[in-house]
Amino acid sequence: MIHSLSAETIAPLDQPEDDGGLSLVQFERMFTEVRNQPAWRARADNEMEYVDGNQLDSEVLRRQAAIGMPPAIEPLIGPAIEAVLGLEAKTRTDWRLTADGLDGDDVADALNEKLNHAERQSGADKACSDAFKTQCCVGIGWVEVMRETDPFKPFPYRCEAVHRNEIFWDFLSKKPDLSDARYLVRRRWADIDQAKLMFKSHAELIDRAAGRWTDRYELSTDGGTSTDMGRAWDEQRGSSIEEQEWMDSENGRVCLFEVWYRRWIEVVVLRSQDGRVEEYDEANEMHNEALATGATQPQRAIIAKMRRAYWMGPHKLHDGPTPYPHQNFPYAPFIGHREDRTGVPFGLVRGMVYLQDNVNSAISKIRWGLSAIRTERTRGAVAYTDEVFRQQIARPDADIILNAEHMATPGAKFEVFRDFQLNEQQYKMLMDARLGIERASGISSSFAGQRGTATSGVQETTQIEQATQSLASLMDQFKYGRTKVGELLLSLIIEDMIGKPEIVTIRGNAVLPDRDVAINQPVTDETGATMLTNDVSRTRLKVALNDVPSTPSFRTQQLAAMSEAFKAMPPQYQDVALPHLLSLMDIPNKQEIIQAIQEAKSQPSPEQVQAEWERGYKDRELLARYNPEKLAAEVKKLTAEAVETGIKSAFGAVQAGQLIAQMPQIAPVADVVMQNAGYQLPTPAGVDPNFPQPNIAVPPGPVNPGDTSPQTPTDPTSQQGGAVVGANMGINTMREDSVPA
Repeated sequence: MIHSLSAETIAPLDQPEDDGGLSLVQFERMFTEVRNQPAWRARADNEMEYVDGNQLDSEVLRRQAAIGMPPAIEPLIGPAIEAVLGLEAKTRTDWRLTADGLDGDDVADALNEKLNHAERQSGADKACSDAFKTQCCVGIGWVEVMRETDPFKPFPYRCEAVHRNEIFWDFLSKKPDLSDARYLVRRRWADIDQAKLMFKSHAELIDRAAGRWTDRYELSTDGGTSTDMGRAWDEQRGSSIEEQEWMDSENGRVCLFEVWYRRWIEVVVLRSQDGRVEEYDEANEMHNEALATGATQPQRAIIAKMRRAYWMGPHKLHDGPTPYPHQNFPYAPFIGHREDRTGVPFGLVRGMVYLQDNVNSAISKIRWGLSAIRTERTRGAVAYTDEVFRQQIARPDADIILNAEHMATPGAKFEVFRDFQLNEQQYKMLMDARLGIERASGISSSFAGQRGTATSGVQETTQIEQATQSLASLMDQFKYGRTKVGELLLSLIIEDMIGKPEIVTIRGNAVLPDRDVAINQPVTDETGATMLTNDVSRTRLKVALNDVPSTPSFRTQQLAAMSEAFKAMPPQYQDVALPHLLSLMDIPNKQEIIQAIQEAKSQPSPEQVQAEWERGYKDRELLARYNPEKLAAEVKKLTAEAVETGIKSAFGAVQAGQLIAQMPQIAPVADVVMQNAGYQLPTPAGVDPNFPQPNIAVPPGPVNPGDTSPQTPTDPTSQQGGAVVGANMGINTMREDSVPA
């Protein structure tokens, strides 16, 4: 494999013998690789000229002027590209952070608020849009994510689009984010004074090199000169880097090369149980403790370390590790399409250039044919020279003087022909070239906002959808590059937040209120150790793009769909959905309106007030009719009466039982009396009161079929049936205890 990390395949550029940084030999080897890369930048520049409308070069214009053909340009590539750029602006999405775990949601929400704020303030959207234009046209675009070096700028981070001709990278890289690339070089011209301020320790070297080692500097002097300057002179004289590639002494400018390169080294890493991997640091006590307790497992690995160097031609001005927390290039690539064999990037314009030339040439030929004049004459027929005659015949007010003597001779001829009719074949060729641009790019007229071949709204929508589908691969690559920009920007945000307690306010919307999230708050556990809650350095996050676009046009579509759904909702659901509907509207004082609506919802409606009043009136009427004190007294009375009735019933039952026990023969008579009075057996049967019964045998008495009334016994003189005895033993006895003597 080309990029195997085995010792046999690692190039000296990737695995230096020392750690002194990038040597001049290695830097020159980069230049050699760049020179031997496939040539594509000049063609890309020409394609961008077609996008800008500069489609006729000086040679074509000279040849057209020689034959009198007027230059004609019908720019069709530019509007087609603008339609694609409009698709990106219309479907623009926001970054959204998701926590790679169950306990990082609060940190993800806080960092998401920070990232969205950085997206607006750092110019990330504009930079990505500018990079997408060149990605769409020529297949490559770049966005740099850096810290703001100007302290007077309001925001600490900056995102800028970088021109493609400033960046050179390892063409052997295969990954779209260049994570396997060995180097990336950015070349940029700067004034000598600016370069001297950037690298003050090399100010003398910059002056001498830019001045071609003149001005009172004697190289031939034996001693008394700077040894560093002498070594720099030798390096410049023996370098293979041409002087014109990095020095412009006439204009006082030098070209600085910012070189980002990877160095592969072997390190020991610690892998924790939750999957986190960190490089082992001997000075870190937590790492040593984790190794001693067996909480982590050491493992040897070959990793890449990012470094940065600045070169001015063959002179190295700086070399050191990357100043960023990540091990990636600070440049996010936006790659459109790449050739399979060479890896050369290309875009949509490549297939449209030839058809654009056909359109321009066809229009020029048609216009030239409509204004062209063809003459047939014998020599000497006009009284001018040939050059003067051609100038006169081409004028709209041509005045041709013929030679009378020559025209009088037999065979003399002078005829003028004008062809004002458009050639049908030329017109068909022109129309085919116009339609060919749509076929080559996949961008229909309807997609570009022009009148197309659709005869109904459904057909036009279908054509727009088909054009969008043809751009799916390009948009997917753009999404990948934009996500890379978000990751680079997030790494800077996390680095500045590590170890700093902060309260992040997550802004709500028209429906949800604001809330605060505490980040990096120190707490002490049971063992007395201090740790941080919601530690951003220990939360594993990943950046994703929100599926919901945030453009005004999409919010308008959401508002239309929500309005239709709101109309079909029942009234009780409309009260709930109204704040959400208003949140989609771009109206002034939207927050105040929604707050007033929510406050009004908490107050009762007139119908509810009327119902409440009627309910209160009925309660008062019932209260007046049924006084609680009166009801309580009546309840007590009924309770007392029930107790009294129960006591009387029990008392009567005891007396009846006593009488029946003394005279069992009266029981059948009592049953008949009760039945005649309407008594019925209870259903279900009653409950036994369980009265105590004496253990006394009842003697059987004589059965007397005569008069059974106790007041008139059969034998009034008898002691067992006399009136005195009956009075003392009847149901209604004369004593209070009803106990017989």
